[in-house]
Amino acid sequence: MALTDSSSKTLDDHGIGRLLSREVKLQTWLDVEAALAVAQAECGVIPPEAAENIKANAKYENLDLDLMDEIYRKVGHGFVPFVKVFVKACDPEAGKYIHFGSTTQNIQQSSQSIILKQVNRTFLDLTGQILLNLADLAETHADSVMAGRTHGKHAIPITYGYKVATWISEIRMSVERLQQLEPRVFTIMMGGAVGAFNSTGAVGLDVQRRVGEILGMHVMDIPSRAINSPKVEYINALALLANNFHKVAEEVFQTSIEEFGEVSEGFKKGTVGSSTMPHKINPKLAKGIIANAQKLYSLTTVGYFSSARPFEADSTSNMLFDGILDEAVGLMREVIIRMVELSATLQVNAERLAVNANLNHGIDNSEYIMMKLAERLGKDQAHELVYELAIDATLNNRRYSEVLLADEVVNSAFDTAEVAELLKPENYTGLSARIARETAHSVREAYAG
Repeated sequence: MALTDSSSKTLDDHGIGRLLSREVKLQTWLDVEAALAVAQAECGVIPPEAAENIKANAKYENLDLDLMDEIYRKVGHGFVPFVKVFVKACDPEAGKYIHFGSTTQNIQQSSQSIILKQVNRTFLDLTGQILLNLADLAETHADSVMAGRTHGKHAIPITYGYKVATWISEIRMSVERLQQLEPRVFTIMMGGAVGAFNSTGAVGLDVQRRVGEILGMHVMDIPSRAINSPKVEYINALALLANNFHKVAEEVFQTSIEEFGEVSEGFKKGTVGSSTMPHKINPKLAKGIIANAQKLYSLTTVGYFSSARPFEADSTSNMLFDGILDEAVGLMREVIIRMVELSATLQVNAERLAVNANLNHGIDNSEYIMMKLAERLGKDQAHELVYELAIDATLNNRRYSEVLLADEVVNSAFDTAEVAELLKPENYTGLSARIARETAHSVREAYAG
């Protein structure tokens, strides 16, 4: 199950919850059965008038749900009760041809693929909005200088816009992955009990192809019920997208701590952070992203084990994949609706970024100084000299500018004003601002309008 909190109720899920409802599932079963009947009629398998009646009555409101539940309790099968009540909803003669030559998994798995395709399109639409939000953030803070960090310590300066651009780049990889997997993952199957078209023969191939055309879906090359790797692939792809958002959320969670103070989640008056500490403004969106993403990762391992089950079909795999696909989508929903809000409302404290970038009094610009000295001394000798000076300043708690100017080599190369300029973080951010702006422009070209 997805991990929910107050955000689950206050944020718009953009119709994802409805797509996962029982009503949509049953209606999609009906759509697949109707497409199968139409395709079979076109291929001369069943009478055309039967297919017309089946299609006309394939409506959710025509199902006797109470009777379906009653039959379910008697027969203990998840699909037969549906077939029986659908048969009753059609004319007696047409009812004879419902679910003709197919098996339960053909309808259920095809239906699941149709629904997941719609869900995936929604995820992609929402991710597009997230990317546009991040593009705005990258452009706004293209010049907002901050400390780059590696291994949990200050490295060399960057800008916040550059950091956001790196998030964008990785998210776009996930978008590409989700787009590319559609033909493999979202497919229909009409091969019967073991996928070899035993009950239909060669015409079954034509029927399957036509069902795919009617439903706007790709078809499996071999409609084997033992092929589950596409399902694992989809869960993996969702986990990777969730991981992209998790990375953003971790940065927000950590750098909103008072000791950093670099960002904060958007705050609405009246929001309560704690029942005992009235001053608390917690990173509610970030925590929900982190928790749900972490749980989503665990589902891929379960899928790998179940995908390797032997033989031509296994109800344990059917049951497991039905469950973990639903759970994966539910977890991703909780992640993505929070990320939409977080990307739109994140507050960046540019002044605090600058303060933190200067915490080490310019020592983060040591590479800049080294590269300037390397023009005279060579890289290795320059590195050795700057290393000694930087360590001296750090271990002896001396101002870096004083240590530099006290050195004969540095003093002969630069005057006091030049050293001061070399130590300013804003003078050594590389292509950070350019990358941020170009990335923002690229996203808008792809998604705006």
